[in-house]
Amino acid sequence: MNDEYLQKWIIKADNDLKVAKHEMNADKDERVTEAICFHCQQVVEKYLKAFLIFQNVDFGKTHNLEYLLELCSKRDKEFRGINVGNLSFYAVEVRYPDDFYIPTVTEAKESIKIAKRVKKFVLNRIKN
Repeated sequence: MNDEYLQKWIIKADNDLKVAKHEMNADKDERVTEAICFHCQQVVEKYLKAFLIFQNVDFGKTHNLEYLLELCSKRDKEFRGINVGNLSFYAVEVRYPDDFYIPTVTEAKESIKIAKRVKKFVLNRIKN
């Protein structure tokens, strides 16, 4: 495992979380909930990939959180308890006008909670 490479994934994940939090704190009429949810999906995706890198597991190119969780669960059964909610939906669907959907503020807040939980969980696993 390359520590520097792992740290780059963590930095990128943390930057996505900063963007989501910053956007959530914007004025109500300026808040872009699909951006918040998208960045939270990215946080979770990158933290799961960081764990897999830590474990020297190849994951290919994917945005599918359920698939990444399955890979993580094969190395650590505790990952089976992680609930990523609807975050996989926000990886692609909310980014394009074809499937026009704007998440609610409640969905955005829940996305941030999930992202923070996954971050904490993975960092505890990487430190051990």
